[in-house]
Amino acid sequence: MRGIERRLTLRNLSAIALAALAVPRAIAVLRRRRADAVVGGGGYTAGPVAVAAWLLRIPVLLTEADSHLGMANRLAAPLARRVALAFPIEGRSGGRYMVTGRPVGPEVTAATRERGRAALGIAADAPCVLVAGGSQGARTINRAVAEAYGDGPPFELIHLAGARQVDDVRALLEGRSPGPRYRLMGYLDDFHDAVAAADLVVSRAGGSVFELAAIGRPSILVPYPHATADHQTKNARWLVGAGAAVLLPDDQCIAGRLSELIDELLGDAARLRAMSQAARTVARPDAAQRIASAVAEIARA
Repeated sequence: MRGIERRLTLRNLSAIALAALAVPRAIAVLRRRRADAVVGGGGYTAGPVAVAAWLLRIPVLLTEADSHLGMANRLAAPLARRVALAFPIEGRSGGRYMVTGRPVGPEVTAATRERGRAALGIAADAPCVLVAGGSQGARTINRAVAEAYGDGPPFELIHLAGARQVDDVRALLEGRSPGPRYRLMGYLDDFHDAVAAADLVVSRAGGSVFELAAIGRPSILVPYPHATADHQTKNARWLVGAGAAVLLPDDQCIAGRLSELIDELLGDAARLRAMSQAARTVARPDAAQRIASAVAEIARA
């Protein structure tokens, strides 16, 4: 299969043809597996499987991880018994829709500051900031952090620059003296340990906002401005509205402004504690269980 571009192109004709050809193959798989229910994750490959399930009278549950319904979920929603939303979405309510939050793994809900700091070798009393731009990195955030703290941060800095951008950040730091407190990495398998170890997190506002909430970490969120339907800004406003985060627009994420915000928050322990508590208040650690229960319910029905 192939994704459909959000504009009129000849390439989309072949994508639609491939999707149509996928339906009978999906029917064969569902029959062979004797499926009792189908769960769609929102990607374009889920569309033909949802159609196949509907044709076979197999109940479908869709999951939406962002603050808007993606194209595949919008098209498949009328075929689904239930649609599990990470966030409330205007116009998507009633018996078919349920707001569950986005599932996080048990390692996230079990993460603690002590365990995270032990894993990363950070002293218990050292102030610590985590910077993470997502798996692909975030060029705006990376540049601002490198410029602000290239001569040594006044705290422990865990900078996850993204596997594709870590060499670019190294180039920005060339000729400067970041020192041992500046921990530059492309990525970290146990991301939850870094979140738990931090006093403050600077990040994009994708699915990681649910990990920030589950672990209860204050954050400065810099939404990716070109995300579909600007959903990262909507994601960020969920935590900002709860009092758990500060929103920093991408075009304002420069070294001076970012370091000013970090200093302001790290210097106000009472505010950090309040933001941490606010994050935990809106967390939905039971999202996976709720979705699993809904799948079992529609399968039995």
